[in-house]
Amino acid sequence: MTSFSPEQMRELARGVDLSGKNFVWVIANDGAAVSSDPCKPGGFPTTNRGYIVRGWAPQVLILNHPAIGGFVTHCVWNSTLEAVNAGVPMVTWPRYVDQFYNEKLVVEVLGVGVGVGAEEYASSVETHRVIAGEAIAESIRRLMEGEGDGAAMRKKAKELGVMARGAVEKGGSSYDDAGQFMEELIARRSSVGCTADG
Repeated sequence: MTSFSPEQMRELARGVDLSGKNFVWVIANDGAAVSSDPCKPGGFPTTNRGYIVRGWAPQVLILNHPAIGGFVTHCVWNSTLEAVNAGVPMVTWPRYVDQFYNEKLVVEVLGVGVGVGAEEYASSVETHRVIAGEAIAESIRRLMEGEGDGAAMRKKAKELGVMARGAVEKGGSSYDDAGQFMEELIARRSSVGCTADG
């Protein structure tokens, strides 16, 4: 539902390269981005530091892999929940809709993310300010640093992941709430009484 301009794709590639970190990069098959191959501008690493996936990828499986140290996300709610559940800290890059609120939750409230500096709200078809590769690299490095903020964010993300998974297991708060909700619906249905003709 969102896509980057060719200029932004080049800066993202440059930022990933400048970060010096290993990566898995999923690029949607949206036609223009794939055919023009903007993720391999001049100088993009051809080393074994990264893996590019074109099209669909099993995001939940990837996020739950022990080798994953961080997740660059535009903060849609499903991806945010999947990262929290996996215990993975995030580099946040909101684009529009509720993504800026989700970023505030991840960065300011939960303390498990670093923003790239996106500030302008625009629809999926409007133009966004291009975020420079240096800013992207700095956000990635800050999240992945061995000590300080990065270590604290990773520790907190792991703790939140344990709590999130526990909530949906038998006896957890979400599990119990869903059960109570179902019981209430069944009780209401029984009290109304259904007839054969509606």
